[in-house]
Amino acid sequence: MRQVSIGLDNINASEIALGLMRIPEKTTAQVVELLETAVSHGVNFFDNADVYGNGEAERRFGDALAASAIDRENILIQTKIGIRHDQYDFSKDHLLAALDGSLERMGLDHVDFLLLHRPDALMEPDEIAEAFFEMQKDGKVREFGVSNFNPTQVELLQQAVAQPLVINQLQLGLMHTGMIDAGFHTNMSDARSIDHDGGLYEYSRLNNMTIQAWSPYQYGFFEGVFINNPKFPKVNELLQKLAAKYASNVNAVAATWILRLPTSVQVIAGTTNPGRLAQICEADQVQLTRTEWYDLYLAAGNDLP
Repeated sequence: MRQVSIGLDNINASEIALGLMRIPEKTTAQVVELLETAVSHGVNFFDNADVYGNGEAERRFGDALAASAIDRENILIQTKIGIRHDQYDFSKDHLLAALDGSLERMGLDHVDFLLLHRPDALMEPDEIAEAFFEMQKDGKVREFGVSNFNPTQVELLQQAVAQPLVINQLQLGLMHTGMIDAGFHTNMSDARSIDHDGGLYEYSRLNNMTIQAWSPYQYGFFEGVFINNPKFPKVNELLQKLAAKYASNVNAVAATWILRLPTSVQVIAGTTNPGRLAQICEADQVQLTRTEWYDLYLAAGNDLP
């Protein structure tokens, strides 16, 4: 599988990462099968969060990792913290305690990447900087990032923390293209010209922040999957056509549409189905042309001025 270089240390991560939000509904044996399928197809990056299943996703991952044949040193593990009781809490005490809780549940002494999980309007950047310093000094975190931050929020935090923020995890996919739409509609007055995100896509490119695309197969905000959904006949017809052309499958083609962007990007595959995960991992066998990329963008219901 192709890899993407993340951060100043150029950590090599698989372009497809496995998201673990839904594993609490699975047995440990089923999670072992999922993890080993991922690794066998070149996935070396696993994404979690302390709020997934109220910590159960981390616990189940830790149990499965220990029961698997996977060498911890050969994979990259990421978790996200900062959400507590459906509110946001970036206080130093909470962040330190949350990380320790995550490490304990997963049976780890460190994570490779730690993200702040959605912006906290009450965040004190200097306080976060103190937390990050202690985490890294104690060897508990290698690299830091954020999730769902706009550029100004990133800058506000970055001016205080010594560590570069190397990742921004954002919803992105064929049916969620807002950060791209606004760029196409620059200097226009239609609805798509409204920039909700402050030039997020371009900012990420300029600052070498890896974009991690979450919910790449969803439309709306967890409204459902668009793949093989009769609500979206045009995009599915074209996905099928391109899958046949490249002797691949629709899941891989939809992932490749994201990976075709000329920036550092990963696709977070949240499936718990080993067979579907194997299909998604075929994305590195598909090379969309510029025309095919734009055709899919338009077939998804978007327009160009």
